[in-house]
Amino acid sequence: MRLLILGTGGMANQHARHFAAIEGVTLAGGVDVDPARVEAFCAAHGMAQGFTSLDAALAWGEFDAVANVTPDAIHHPTSLAAIAAGKHVFCEKPLATDFAKAMEMTEAAEKAGLINMVNLTYRNVAPLQKAREIVMSGGIGQVKHVEASYLQSWLVSKAWGNWRTESQWLWRLSKKHGSNGVLGDIGVHILDFASFGAGMDIEHVFCRLKTFDKAENNRIGDYDLDANDSFAMTVDFANGALGVIHATRWATGHYNELRLRVYGDTGSVEVNHRHDGSTLRVCVGEDAEAGVFRDLACEPVLTNYQRFAAAVTSGLQDEPDFRHAAMLQKVLDLATVTEGDRREHAVG
Repeated sequence: MRLLILGTGGMANQHARHFAAIEGVTLAGGVDVDPARVEAFCAAHGMAQGFTSLDAALAWGEFDAVANVTPDAIHHPTSLAAIAAGKHVFCEKPLATDFAKAMEMTEAAEKAGLINMVNLTYRNVAPLQKAREIVMSGGIGQVKHVEASYLQSWLVSKAWGNWRTESQWLWRLSKKHGSNGVLGDIGVHILDFASFGAGMDIEHVFCRLKTFDKAENNRIGDYDLDANDSFAMTVDFANGALGVIHATRWATGHYNELRLRVYGDTGSVEVNHRHDGSTLRVCVGEDAEAGVFRDLACEPVLTNYQRFAAAVTSGLQDEPDFRHAAMLQKVLDLATVTEGDRREHAVG
């Protein structure tokens, strides 16, 4: 597979390193509107071709697939252009900024018969994959209740950097700078973590968003600090199970942590993923009566990068695909609606 990397920001380096390590993958070229940046990126990753526009790269055309690592709002037009040119697309999350655009991308890729995947990175967590396997095999019986959380502490800790002075963080707190807050930034991750781990789609959603005072008049320089900091969501899953999903940037002591608990009528699984490691605990069989949880070791799993490369090579679509990401975006869109009208909405 010959791969073009579109966008050369921080995450693009991750794409380049992961794809370069896969046998049979060639980094064919890079694209960025900044000539100096694309030149430096291509030199760093041994790519002979650099372009300052996607149009120029498509006119050259000597590649099979695109890793789309552009800003969120650019995913839609650039992916559509790549699809129209017959290129497979591996897109960063979120797929698009709203459901309508995400579905346009989905339908275009499916109609063209092209491999389409979204880099929902926590699919790479082995305990999550194993937990889903247990749930889908009936190992905990019928799922009744799901708890999921995404906890970050960068509004109270400088471990990530100082958001009070560094624009790389400040923009994430400002709607006019393109942020939809914690819901838009990490909401898609925890929704996928919950629905994938529970093995079910979300059918109804109700959400509350909260923005806390963070500075005098909630403004620092040109940044209005008006994007949401926390959300709390209740959902119904396809089988009727109830879910509670929440996320915040105020979780003191939690650098970057995702939690999932799936409770069935005969057992349960609990996943905890932190920056420094992941664990899976299970309570099944006789342990369910005794209330005993046991740690379960998990073998490493293929990454999204590896599975995309394999899908392009084989021609067989893999997950997470555009359609799944589009439905997650629909849940996110409706979450914002429910905050305004204070009532539950159906996803279907």
